[in-house]
Amino acid sequence: MPVLPPEQSKLPGIGGAEANGSSQPSKVAKSNTLTYELGKEASKSSENCLGLQDFLLLRVIGRGSYAKVLQVEHKRTKRIYAMKVIKKDLVNDDEDIDWVQTEKHVFETATNYPFLVGLHSCFQSESRLFFIIEFVNGGDLMFHMQRQRRLPEEHARFYAAEICLALNFLHERGIVYRDLKLDNVLLDAEGHIKLTDYGMCKEGLFSGEKTNTFCGTPNYIAPEVLRGEDYDFSVDWWALGVLMFEMLAGRSPFDVVGQADNPDVNTEDYLFQIILEKTIRMPRSVSVKAASILKGFLNKNPAERLGCHSEAGFSDIQSHPFFRTIDWDQLEQKQIAPPYKPLIRSERDLEHFDPAFTDEPVQLTPDDPKIIAGIDQSEFDGFEYVNPLLMSLEDCV
Repeated sequence: MPVLPPEQSKLPGIGGAEANGSSQPSKVAKSNTLTYELGKEASKSSENCLGLQDFLLLRVIGRGSYAKVLQVEHKRTKRIYAMKVIKKDLVNDDEDIDWVQTEKHVFETATNYPFLVGLHSCFQSESRLFFIIEFVNGGDLMFHMQRQRRLPEEHARFYAAEICLALNFLHERGIVYRDLKLDNVLLDAEGHIKLTDYGMCKEGLFSGEKTNTFCGTPNYIAPEVLRGEDYDFSVDWWALGVLMFEMLAGRSPFDVVGQADNPDVNTEDYLFQIILEKTIRMPRSVSVKAASILKGFLNKNPAERLGCHSEAGFSDIQSHPFFRTIDWDQLEQKQIAPPYKPLIRSERDLEHFDPAFTDEPVQLTPDDPKIIAGIDQSEFDGFEYVNPLLMSLEDCV
């Protein structure tokens, strides 16, 4: 079973850890109906096209340090979505506000690309921000890996190839993802992947520009980040190498951390030391081609890493022998059948979600007037958004 750092909170079915901090799911409780009076949490502006009153809140499906995620139904169209709810008082400095704006913009950019979770709409109240996003109900790769231990090579190849297309789509638009991990790779009803959770994305990396923010999920952080170097899209290809290793081997390449009796080797600092210094041994169970691509992605020198040559980075990945059987054009058009189709009984089915979340009461806690009074509402001007294509399709329903 893949070993992932316990420090990171998880939003099953929607994404992984939020940009900062972590939280644990609350104790399991029986699901009930919404207990908070919706009138108090109504949309901030009457000019908004949508507000909380337009959605029926069904179940809790995830929780992180910044956000709570619900399965909801759009009352008029009866369509099912995910609602990501962020308390404004937790978004309390310029960096956090930039993070929210970046996530919103990446959601907009991702909409209608087959392997990225897209945005339906955004609205706000005095106390909260609401993202209405695609509901992807096939579970995440972590959920499936916990049941299968490791994947057949053909399955791993298919998922890795679709992830490559998703990452390249973002990279071509100057966006580095920075949070690729099993938790953030969702399966849709047909078995295709969708990346989600854009809270760690960085925009504007064009013409060789780089960034230097230290962020990411510890087990997936690239060596150049740990060394304090400027970096670009190279960190995503490193993370893909870690994720592919987990799919093919059923464990992390750094799984010694968290399993030893000696507490000195169970620390984050020791994990980072392993990432920087340890030679990664390829599992005997993988093929020569698989071992080759893992070595390519897990090269500690980003200048030599597969996918990082400025002239032909992505084409180098596509032409690698491991992907020789992939028709990339057909793959991007979703004309290749996935190797596994999740068993989903209905559009509302939550079989592939953690009961620790889905059994929680469906409620939003009452507002504290003192906290609301301290929020600078002008910081969130212009947050409202409705995807014009999605809404035009709904008008036809």
